This record gives sequence, C-alpha cells and structure tokens, in this order.
Amino acid sequence: MTDGTLETIDGRPALRFERTLAHSVERVWRAVSEPAELERWFPAAADWTPATGETFEAYGATGEVTEVDAPHRLAWTFGGEQYSFDLAAHEDGCRLIFIHVFTDRTLAAQTAAGWETYFSRLEPHLAGGHLSEAEAHEWDAWEKVHERYAESFGVNPTPGRRFVEAQRAGQ
Repeated sequence: MTDGTLETIDGRPALRFERTLAHSVERVWRAVSEPAELERWFPAAADWTPATGETFEAYGATGEVTEVDAPHRLAWTFGGEQYSFDLAAHEDGCRLIFIHVFTDRTLAAQTAAGWETYFSRLEPHLAGGHLSEAEAHEWDAWEKVHERYAESFGVNPTPGRRFVEAQRAGQ
C-alpha cells in the first residue's frame, strides 16, 4: 500500500496515514495505547499508561505524552518528533489517522515505507493473528513501496536505497 501523504505542519514535513479498520474504536484504541498490544505491531512498545504529561523511555530516549482523549486521540513527542493517532467510528468499524511530524524531508520516502511495514502488522494483530517484524520487513517489497513514495513525494530515493542495502547486508 502507498496511501501515505506528505504534508507540512508548522513548517515541518509530516506523514499522514489513514486506515479504515473492521474493528471498533475501543478495540483499535487498545491496540494503539496499551504496551502489550503495541509491542505486537508497532516499532516500540512504550511503557506508558498513557496520560497527558507522562514521560516514557524507549531506545535510550525520552518521550512525552502530550494529549489523551480516550478512545479517540493519543499524541506524543519522541526524539524531537511528533506522533498522533486519531480514531473515529466509521461505518462498521473505525477510521484511524496516524500523523508523524519529523524534521528531515529527505527521509520522507524511507520513513513512509517503514510505517507501511508496521501498519501491515496492525490488521492481523487486530484480527487475533500475528505478523512478525521479520515477516513484515520483506526487503524487495519494502524497496518497491519506498520507490513509489520517493516518486510521489518528489524526494531523492538514495537515502532509502542505502538503508535497504545496509539491511540486506546485515541479514
């Protein structure tokens, strides 16, 4: 899938992903807010409640929860970047909007392809299954998604190509 869009928020690049999921807002809220659920599909399981103003540690850095309106909105900062999930009832399920505000626009395609990998793990998780990170990171598929994003966003694909080469070399 390559449905992410590149926007600008407060003068910074931002990726926006929208998914319609066949699960209730409450079920999706648990998946995006509870550490035991996050670790099954998200890049990192934050050890949080979450509560506005709460800080958490991951990968040697500190993040802060900036907004919680359960079960509809969760926002946080981490590593100088901003993240948010917005959930709303939609037909027989839930519409999820994820926004990631970052600094370096040259990494937009690489970052978007990474988020596609993690979102590919969300639906199986919500349905009671599991797609491992290793299974989700099939590098040939990742590279195709990355190239489509680089073209769509008008960014140089070289950083993402170097990244995937390094990942393949490390396997």
